[in-house]
Amino acid sequence: MTTISEAAPTPARSSLLNANVLGIVLLLVLAYGLVPLIGSDYLMDAVLTPFLALALAAVGLNVLTGYAGQVSLGSAAFLAVGAYAAYNLNLRLPQLPLLADIVLAGGIAAAVGIIFGLPSLRLRGFYLAVSTLAAQFFVQWALTKFGWFSNDNASGVIDAPVIRVGSLTFTSATGRYVFSLTIVAVATVLTARLLSSQTGRNFIAVRDHEIAARVIGVPLLRTKLLAFGVSSFLIGVAGVLWAFAYLRTVEPAGFNLDRSFQILFIIIIGGLASLRGAFIGAAFIIVFPLLLSRLGAAVLGSVFDSGVLEMSQRIVIGALIIAFLIAEPRGLIALVDRAANVLRRLRSSQT
Repeated sequence: MTTISEAAPTPARSSLLNANVLGIVLLLVLAYGLVPLIGSDYLMDAVLTPFLALALAAVGLNVLTGYAGQVSLGSAAFLAVGAYAAYNLNLRLPQLPLLADIVLAGGIAAAVGIIFGLPSLRLRGFYLAVSTLAAQFFVQWALTKFGWFSNDNASGVIDAPVIRVGSLTFTSATGRYVFSLTIVAVATVLTARLLSSQTGRNFIAVRDHEIAARVIGVPLLRTKLLAFGVSSFLIGVAGVLWAFAYLRTVEPAGFNLDRSFQILFIIIIGGLASLRGAFIGAAFIIVFPLLLSRLGAAVLGSVFDSGVLEMSQRIVIGALIIAFLIAEPRGLIALVDRAANVLRRLRSSQT
């Protein structure tokens, strides 16, 4: 039966939805219109492009961990699968357009993710997290062991091809940023549509209580494997952006366990089960270390060497992460929502 709230949204909910849509439109206008005009090449190359790639990877992991409740520590492996798959598709099937390479690379990453997601049918929690480490170590070993993946380069390093879509070539820093922004925006919108459907509700049901989800008819096997597939697809596409738009020269060692933990920290800091939290967490992980590095070099650069400054930076970031989790376990997105609610109440009290 359709309830009244489903048939006729309340004015408060409608106004909140309109505000969110307006905010997204304004953000996209700024991202496409203002940032390319005023941003420097350093901002595009060193900040915004890696931010977009890691944000998309965090969206993928949030689908699996935040919404479906399946813990994974092998995200970097699927980044590598996406990057190397797109490289080989472009190299060995040059007749395929780049966008097809990206979609197929995401599909290959999804297939690998489903294979390594099979233990989720028997394992949960910490044991599942440990089992997903197999993907991390196996993928790194395979990329290093078999030279075919890197076109027989002895070191396993690949040079990304030029980003070309039809007659458009994205070679400049601004061009690669715009290309990454478009891919991330489309992927995020499609993910939001998926999570608002019955599939997304099945994910949440499995996360909250597997036995209750089974009782109400949620197919556990299909739902869990679909979560792994969707998550790995998004992370694989993020791996293509990481390799093609950001680094442009990558090696298997760049997709190590530290990268997996970095993506996990992003969704924890930003907020689980929140697509906005993935972007806020990525901004924190990318921008804040740069600010600390600049500040440390300016204030303490004449006293300590670069090694001490880098270690001090990691200590500060770790301490802040702990402080955030103690103060607000739901992540930065909860603080943002709380501040927005306060501003909304102040505005309503003044009218």
